[in-house]
Amino acid sequence: MKAVTYTRTGPARDVLELAEVERPEPEAGEVRVRIRVSAVNPTDVKTRSGATPRPFRGIRIPHQDGVGEIDAVGDGVDENRVGQRVWVWLASPGGPGRPEITEWGTAAEWTVVPESQAVPLPESASEELGACLGVPGMTAYYCLFAGGSIAQSTVLVAGGAGAVGHFAVELASWAGATVVATVSGPEKAGQARKSGADQVVNYREPDAADQIKTTAPAGIDRIVEVALTHNLALDLEVAAPGATIVTYAAGPEDPTIPVRSCMSKNLTLAFVLLYGVPREELRQAAVDLTVAASEGALTALPVHRFPLEDVAAAHEAVEAGVNGKVLVDVP
Repeated sequence: MKAVTYTRTGPARDVLELAEVERPEPEAGEVRVRIRVSAVNPTDVKTRSGATPRPFRGIRIPHQDGVGEIDAVGDGVDENRVGQRVWVWLASPGGPGRPEITEWGTAAEWTVVPESQAVPLPESASEELGACLGVPGMTAYYCLFAGGSIAQSTVLVAGGAGAVGHFAVELASWAGATVVATVSGPEKAGQARKSGADQVVNYREPDAADQIKTTAPAGIDRIVEVALTHNLALDLEVAAPGATIVTYAAGPEDPTIPVRSCMSKNLTLAFVLLYGVPREELRQAAVDLTVAASEGALTALPVHRFPLEDVAAAHEAVEAGVNGKVLVDVP
């Protein structure tokens, strides 16, 4: 089978190669998925580049998310799952029974994952949406709902046109919250409005806080933050007493925390790294994301598609900050 592999970190064109590897077989509790579309996330690019060091013991096949069909199941898995169209999340870290493969992701014709990590994709949902649901969808879900229901609350989504921001806007609207999104320009503003934000504000404008307060005069209850260092002053200005700021990304510089200001509002600062979230909570996120998709509450991001043999260009597009989602088609 064809798979993208690398054995060392570095620039995409230097380390990624399309190779032939043995097709995996599912073990007990696992399913094998014939991948049709593989999604590239910033975390995949950072791991490949070495920006976020992770242990190596051999070959790595990148990418966590994707869409395909189950074509084989291991012991203990219902054989009726064969033929299901599924979306895959956090693809198996480690080749099934293959100690020489550190990570077996979705940038391959086949992958094997625990059966709960291959979720039936609703008939109404496109492959593009399914491929986007993993890392960004689950991150958005956890940032919003880890503290409980957000119905009738006010939510601010920073970077509302990004991958996580897009799903945070849609999920918060689906859950019954009033949603404000901040963006950097007109094109992204249009995208955030299309996602369902009740108000969209350019955070670069000097009266951004005043604009947000017109929609949330009592303050924002929950803030989903992509750039805490840059946005903390604005967040504190618009946060309601008892608000929670949840950040899911780390910038090159750590923020300076104004402790007294945070205390004055009884503010909670929370931090999310998806890979450390308990598996049972991720499984529940997958269930609820699928329900939201089946109800038409979620939509795909604008997509940029690349063939499997041009995966290096796909990684470079993510590194360049292309707006939307980068997908790799697996023939």
